[in-house]
Amino acid sequence: MGIAELTRNAVDVLPAGELERKLAKGRPLRVKLGIDVTSPDVHVGRGIPLQRMRAFQEEGHVAVLIIGDYTTRIGDPSGRSSERPILSDEEIDANAEVYLEQAKTILIDDPALLEVRRNGEWLSKLSYADVVRLGRIITVARMLERDDFEKRFAAGEPISVSELLYPLMQAYDSVAIEADVELGGTDQLYNLLAGRDVMESYGLEPQVVLTTPLLLSWDGEKMSSSLGNNIPLLAQPEEMFGRTMRLPDELLPEWYGLVAERPVPEGEPMAAKLELARWIVARSHGEDAAREAEEHFTRVVRRGEAPDEVPEVTWNGSEDPIYLPARLQESLGESASHWRRLIDQGGVKVNGDPVDGYEVARASLDGALVQAGKRRYLRIRLG
Repeated sequence: MGIAELTRNAVDVLPAGELERKLAKGRPLRVKLGIDVTSPDVHVGRGIPLQRMRAFQEEGHVAVLIIGDYTTRIGDPSGRSSERPILSDEEIDANAEVYLEQAKTILIDDPALLEVRRNGEWLSKLSYADVVRLGRIITVARMLERDDFEKRFAAGEPISVSELLYPLMQAYDSVAIEADVELGGTDQLYNLLAGRDVMESYGLEPQVVLTTPLLLSWDGEKMSSSLGNNIPLLAQPEEMFGRTMRLPDELLPEWYGLVAERPVPEGEPMAAKLELARWIVARSHGEDAAREAEEHFTRVVRRGEAPDEVPEVTWNGSEDPIYLPARLQESLGESASHWRRLIDQGGVKVNGDPVDGYEVARASLDGALVQAGKRRYLRIRLG
């Protein structure tokens, strides 16, 4: 495979020449990727560093996937304009299980090549004196050089001491597992470089830093679970397929290069997009699921037909007429204003006919097929 494949799509490989020197040692390297579990999603964008980790595994190196159950309690400030909310222990544990399941859709799940650790193993055991020792390694002035901290400090916005500790906690993970290489998105560069300083201060050979690009989603923003523009690696096949098909043509080269790791196939953009959607679904769910997802997309979206299976919901109550935006919010999420806008645009249909107002006669809804947008259908029963 060679170093070119290990560093495919890398933005930074630092220091220059250090990865080659480590590889020349002729032993399996310990390749670290830390993931906080603030949400249960590993989306396609967050899968890009996992793909590099997989490449190292294929060369016989050990992937050390660190579930940040302890650092999640602090919250990574990278790219944030405010402190992250703190999750409960139960939420963290639940997210960690789902996160690991999704990561394994990309990684080789072999105990010889994959080591899964929780950083609570070592961070929970640090004494106050240990934390003070860590705090001596990097100055506050250097911390405030970080773009996100610098902006918040200049704007007079609060920065908690716990946030300043976060890069040190992440860096200590590298000490605990004796990392040779650490992977992350470009937004993690500061934290990864801090890991080198901390490792050196503990008498260890500093890790190599390898960063990968952040993936733009269909809306032109960085893919993010909080923005809702993401494709979780274990989303339903139909949802994964449909979301991929929302990509504008101009993003196809980036997605093929970063996600599928090959050039855009020649031909029409629609054909290339369909091929990419099939590939993304097949990686997580298999070829049969990809084929069925494409059939669903063709029938429901391209031809405007109802899917074979439609979820059935019961709307209890006796109001007549029924205020549709509130009921759609109840069953499908989003806000009532979102559904009002969609109704105004003719995007909500009852038995194939666009509704022309927010209130619908009760008698017309019992047993009706409601289409909410291009791909969402409900069969209504009135309780």
